[in-house]
Amino acid sequence: MSSRPPIPYDFLPQVPALTVESDDVRDGETLAKTHVFNDWGSDGQNVSPHLRWSGAPEGTLSYAVTCFDPDAPTGSGFWHWLLFDLPADVTELPAGAGADGDLGVHGRNDYSINAYGGAAPPPGFPHRYIFAVHALDVEKLGVDRDTPPAVIGFNITAHTLARGYIAPVYET
Repeated sequence: MSSRPPIPYDFLPQVPALTVESDDVRDGETLAKTHVFNDWGSDGQNVSPHLRWSGAPEGTLSYAVTCFDPDAPTGSGFWHWLLFDLPADVTELPAGAGADGDLGVHGRNDYSINAYGGAAPPPGFPHRYIFAVHALDVEKLGVDRDTPPAVIGFNITAHTLARGYIAPVYET
């Protein structure tokens, strides 16, 4: 097996680290079927994991939560979840918060849905699923739910004061 490249946040502007924890997923450990997609040949339950975070710097006005697979065979990775405009007093999401609801704005992911879309990699090797929390310097990101995922990611990066992540893996 070839070596995997570094986690993609390593080349972004350096920012302070948030602490990100979960009752459901662990860095480097395999995702449970609960968090796997229920389409594209996968038979998971498609439930977003519980996440909690701390250590946001002064000036944090909102948060964004993303899940990105840098190992997808697309040349540009694969966005599984883009949740933004979370109020600054929200520091925890229960399992299942990735359903399109009333907490923040769910951007369109690369499955073309406005919700969490779990892991569904092609066979071959383990993919990393980077669940990141971004502390932002704006209350509203200034994009809407149907903005392309790369543009949402660009705007998140432009407003990030601090970032932390957990990167579990999954393979079929």
